[in-house]
Amino acid sequence: MEPLLLKDASHMVDSALEHGRALGCHPLTVAVLDAGGHLLALKREDNSGILRPQIAQAKAWGALGMGAGSRNLAGRATEAPAFFQSLTTISDGRIAPVPGGVLVRDGEGHVIGAVGVSGDHPDRDEACAVHAIESAGRVADAG
Repeated sequence: MEPLLLKDASHMVDSALEHGRALGCHPLTVAVLDAGGHLLALKREDNSGILRPQIAQAKAWGALGMGAGSRNLAGRATEAPAFFQSLTTISDGRIAPVPGGVLVRDGEGHVIGAVGVSGDHPDRDEACAVHAIESAGRVADAG
């Protein structure tokens, strides 16, 4: 398993922001976490909301913690709201089951990190995260 490095994370953040501009998204915030949930890189565009860093990290952290992209978690939260309310408490509010948190896999399928994007509609946040991961030559798993 090859680790996710700072240079990869930096590339992903810049690529996600560039893609967001191309799509005409509202100002975005992008976070990249390593496999252990540690923040490697984060950028918040001018005029992106003040809670966006926490939301982006919670999307990515939740994906890592549950082993599935946050789109998958959103569906599961609808089916089992009490379980996800418990997860929110257990994780000290560090989980956001909303599309925009995407697992980063290496070529062998191992999870090596996650990207979280916040600032626009969740589907567009997710599209920017997927683009970022694929632009770095990794495999995106949105759930």
